[in-house]
Parts: sequence; structure tokens; C-alpha cells
Amino acid sequence: GYVLQSDILIEFLTVKETLQFGANLKIKGTEEQKQQRADKLISEFKLEGTENTLVGGQFVKGISGGQKKRVNIALELISDPPVLFLDEPTSGLDSYTSEIVIKKLDELAKQFNKTIIYVIHQPSSDIFKQMDKLMLLYKGKTIYYGGAGQTAVDYFGKIGFKCETDMNPSDFFMYIMQSKNQELGSYLDTNYLDKVGVVIDSKR
Repeated sequence: GYVLQSDILIEFLTVKETLQFGANLKIKGTEEQKQQRADKLISEFKLEGTENTLVGGQFVKGISGGQKKRVNIALELISDPPVLFLDEPTSGLDSYTSEIVIKKLDELAKQFNKTIIYVIHQPSSDIFKQMDKLMLLYKGKTIYYGGAGQTAVDYFGKIGFKCETDMNPSDFFMYIMQSKNQELGSYLDTNYLDKVGVVIDSKR
């Protein structure tokens, strides 16, 4: 499944109708089975209070941005894909709603053994802690791939970039990769790309 950064939904359908429509297109089975699949996703994404509300959009008032994001993700999960890609799933959401979305993705990955991959721009420290794996790109090349959280922080500390305990690690990594400091930029070019390469963590 692939969830775009911009939610593409039919604004004149309700939340329930949207998922029913997706079920009719994507899965086989009886009408009852498709209805059960839609209802299950409505429950899993805590959309019960909005199931009969129009999605809305430019011309019609509807559900909130956070709810639309959850509907969009649920729509991609109708067919129960083993792998789900998401392009900036928290873009445009407040910190609380962003955390709800990422928590649900974390639950899906662990409970149903799914591979969930998302691109995210400067996540909060709480969201960062929920990540299992982290890939960092610098000038289009991978400079780190391995365990997230403290594992990544420790790795950068060992090669000379210490993250202060009161700093969000994701902000720290963004600083490292975008700093205009000439010495730092030179280090990244000559050491990260040529000598360090990709850090591989074989553990799931």
C-alpha cells in the first residue's frame, strides 16, 4: 500500500462510504465480509464518531485533517497489504494527532507483522522513540541505517557528534546533515560517505 502526503479522498462520501467503496474495489468476498472489514478499520483508527460524516474538502465541510489522514491510511489497509509506504504521514498535523497516527502504525507493524516504511520530517522526541529502524540520507546517500533511538545517538556520539540529553535526536541529526559549518560539512563528505558507508543492524 502507498499513502500519499496529500490525502486524495472523495469529499461527498462519508467516512463509512469511503471505506466501503474501497472494500468493493480491493477485496473479494460477500457484502457482509466487506462491511465487517470496513467497520473493523473504523474501530481500529478510532473513527466511530465520524463514520456518518462527509469526508469534505474544498467545497464541503467535513472531518478534520487528522481524521482524513487516518481514513486515508485505513483505505490503503483495506486489502491488508504486507508492506505499507507512507509519504510524510504527519505533515500538517498537530503533535497530538501525529502521535496517534504513528502509534497506530507501530501497533499494526507489531500486531500483524507488517513492514511499515515512512518518510518523516523532524519528528517529535516521542514519535522518534517509537521507531524501530532509522535511515538517514545525506546528499542523496545513506549515512546511517540501523536501530533508532539510543542506538543511533550512541553511534553518532562515537564518531564525534554528541547529542545533548535534553535535545530531540531528530533535530540533532537534521543539524548535523544541514549544518553550513565548513569543517562539519567536510567531515561528512570525506568520512561518512567514503569510509563509514551504511551501518547495518541485522536484528529485526
